[in-house]
Amino acid sequence: MTTQNQPSRRSLLMKLGLICNGLVAAVLAVPVVRFLLSSVTRGRAHGYLSWVSLGSAGQFPAGETRLATFRNPYVTPSDGKTADTACWVRHVDGDQFQVFAVNCAHLGCPVRWFPQSGLFLCPCHGGAYYRDGTRAAGPPERGMFEYPYKVENGLVLIQAGELPTPGAGTAHVGIGLPCGRRTPCA
Repeated sequence: MTTQNQPSRRSLLMKLGLICNGLVAAVLAVPVVRFLLSSVTRGRAHGYLSWVSLGSAGQFPAGETRLATFRNPYVTPSDGKTADTACWVRHVDGDQFQVFAVNCAHLGCPVRWFPQSGLFLCPCHGGAYYRDGTRAAGPPERGMFEYPYKVENGLVLIQAGELPTPGAGTAHVGIGLPCGRRTPCA
């Protein structure tokens, strides 16, 4: 054999390096691709748009605010109890409700309802909100976050997959109107 037909040591190691790097890149790409396609492959592409029941409208007496929990529709098996989310439901009158996220608009601490004073109070930094969710005092610069709701067949339903925040398409603050007048209800 002549040396002209044999690959040089440098070109052999270069090809071997490219093959190894290609294999490593393919192995690292698998979890990234699975993450990007997970909502489609698991059939939850629009899970965050689904309506979740909080219970019958009779569970929430008119003029009162009650704590309710729901199972987030956009969950994975590893979420466990963290998929159970709390919210405050205020029954204004008739079919008018306000459903507030349990978190303070300042830094996300869980707020508590105090019926004696008619205020939601945040224990972390002293934020206070009136019964309709508007800001009363403290560091929060805005009112509480509201979930879109609708009443259907005597059940109070909320669109709960996407957390209500300023940038979310479902955030409505201090409006106090039924779902039919502020967002299109499915």
